[in-house]
Amino acid sequence: MGFFDFLTEEIAIDLGTANTLIIHNDKVVVDAPSIVARDRISGKIIAVGQEANMMQGKTHENIKTIRPLKDGVIADFDASEQMISLFIKNIPALKKKLFTPALRMVICIPSGITEVEMRAVKESAERVNGKEVYLIHEPMAAAIGIGVDIMQPKGNMIVDIGGGTTEIAVIALGGIVCDKSVKIAGDVFTNDIIYYMRTQHNLYVGERTAEKIKIQIGAATEDLDLPPEDMSVQGRDLLTGKPKQVQISYREIAKALDKSILRIEDAVMETLSQTPPELAADIYNTGIYLAGGGSMLRGLDKRLSQKTDLPVYIAEDPLRAVVRGTGITLKNIPKYKSVLIK
Repeated sequence: MGFFDFLTEEIAIDLGTANTLIIHNDKVVVDAPSIVARDRISGKIIAVGQEANMMQGKTHENIKTIRPLKDGVIADFDASEQMISLFIKNIPALKKKLFTPALRMVICIPSGITEVEMRAVKESAERVNGKEVYLIHEPMAAAIGIGVDIMQPKGNMIVDIGGGTTEIAVIALGGIVCDKSVKIAGDVFTNDIIYYMRTQHNLYVGERTAEKIKIQIGAATEDLDLPPEDMSVQGRDLLTGKPKQVQISYREIAKALDKSILRIEDAVMETLSQTPPELAADIYNTGIYLAGGGSMLRGLDKRLSQKTDLPVYIAEDPLRAVVRGTGITLKNIPKYKSVLIK
């Protein structure tokens, strides 16, 4: 390997349903929505990431926007591969190179993933010149990214609410002791909002608008300490067909999301009930760590805390916790041998 070492670049990838993040040389060099836009006639990819995201819901019949990942797994193999390779080619440090370097990569995957889906991720990586490809389970990466020492004989509970899946895991001794992966996460929240706007306000809004609502005034509970201001939302009136605007308060969004959040609560409770008693004792002291974009939903920490009677902490920069953890394992592959899946 010696001679080839300087030809090999190391990257860590968090291939998410909603966002893809890549770390190279300890820096987050890619942080973009996992979406591509394809020209229907030529079949070429015309935009990726943020640029493709702007097109979502605004395309004519010759352009199609695709989200290659669904529920945390690759749904469109071809599109995902092109997306990954375009993201890698966009890394500034690799652009200067004469030829594509061989890559050593660590990629994160949901914990509830099957063998076949795992192979799909690996093959995608190998086809974009990944010579050494390691996989790591998302909750594990999140724990490392949060700064938990996962090798200790101590129990820690991680709840990672992403775009496609919510991963809940109890981790000790560098392994996952019990875990649960539920397909209720950011995307479902967005759809809940679309449905609520349709049924309560007769207003048809697109995915991007619903996502904006979620970020601006989304809440998990109706009693917030610092409530956000009301928001005006534009869309199409289902009765008249005309564009219209309505005012929405965070309370309405809390109502819209209530059922989905209940299901996340239940999943957390179920995982706690399967935890061995010694680890449950640890978790009583350490509490629950939240990561992923969904953990930024206002009042979710408070609501989970009331439900479980445990302290709940949100990771700093929760959107990047997973990729940060993935990057840490990349720097020290021998130490994290037990965590990585070859």
